[in-house]
Amino acid sequence: MLIAFETNPLKWPGMNEAFLFSFILSTIGALVVLPYAKRRPKGTPTSWGEAMLASVYVFGLMFVAFGIVPDKFIAHADAELGWDKNMIIYGPGDIFKPQALGGNFPFTMSYEAVRDVVVIIIHVWYFGLLIFLWSVWQKRGDGTTTKEIATSTFGRPLVKKS
Repeated sequence: MLIAFETNPLKWPGMNEAFLFSFILSTIGALVVLPYAKRRPKGTPTSWGEAMLASVYVFGLMFVAFGIVPDKFIAHADAELGWDKNMIIYGPGDIFKPQALGGNFPFTMSYEAVRDVVVIIIHVWYFGLLIFLWSVWQKRGDGTTTKEIATSTFGRPLVKKS
């Protein structure tokens, strides 16, 4: 008799490599903008090539974040976890057992509703991340102090010759 043990934690029940990889990839890909925002001064002119590269990068990132990640979770919940309308949540000690089935809970909750709530949380995560990144990008360079040079009444800098 041969007994096989799975040692890869990504193969454990309830884990999905496609969902986890796309979620981590899109989150790290979005956070890569932070070091770039620190390097690029505000008001720097953007070339056509830079604008095209940035737009393709942001489009790809948002496609993964709002298209692939939720789809992979829905596919995982439906196929591997079996969360559908027929699976009713009873909870520990049947505290969520619906009144229609002889319990005390006022309405029936299925695992499909939990799946949809998790997808909403994924979308809220990415919306919050985008708002944070937009805020960081707009505020870049605002806190830096510049050394002001005294000017004459004509607007020319007063520089002492050495």
